[in-house]
Amino acid sequence: MLVPLYRSGGELHAVFTRRRDDLRRHPGEISFPGGRRDPTDANLLATALREAHEEVGLPPSAVDVAGALQPTATIVTGYAVYPFVGLIVPGFRWTLSPREVTAVIELPLRALRAGYERRRLLRRGLPIRTDTYVVGDSLIWGATARILADLLDRLDGSL
Repeated sequence: MLVPLYRSGGELHAVFTRRRDDLRRHPGEISFPGGRRDPTDANLLATALREAHEEVGLPPSAVDVAGALQPTATIVTGYAVYPFVGLIVPGFRWTLSPREVTAVIELPLRALRAGYERRRLLRRGLPIRTDTYVVGDSLIWGATARILADLLDRLDGSL
């Protein structure tokens, strides 16, 4: 998974995708670009860069990889997600994969931090209490929220 960041107006912004509503896994959710490793991927970083290119048209050459965040487990699907942070230039023109992505969402990290709260959500008809980040009508929760929390903790004081 790639956590694309860029600086604009003196602020760091993160780039997310909104997944299609008709997907079998995580429909309609907001996440960072990412997906499963292909046998042809040299390593997990190559997977993250390939997936970002496939999902939003971000070429690997446009990403300055800054490092990795801690692996994060998905509770429902049981996957381990390996997030890599990449710096990109602002104003990139996104090309969305029509099979996977309905929108790119670019949010300032300061607004994400301010939008943090624990809330009760219904997941498959069952209530869960979870960390969330809300900015406008964008709700980030689950593994994406845990990855975002790791990123914000590491950047604490530099926002």
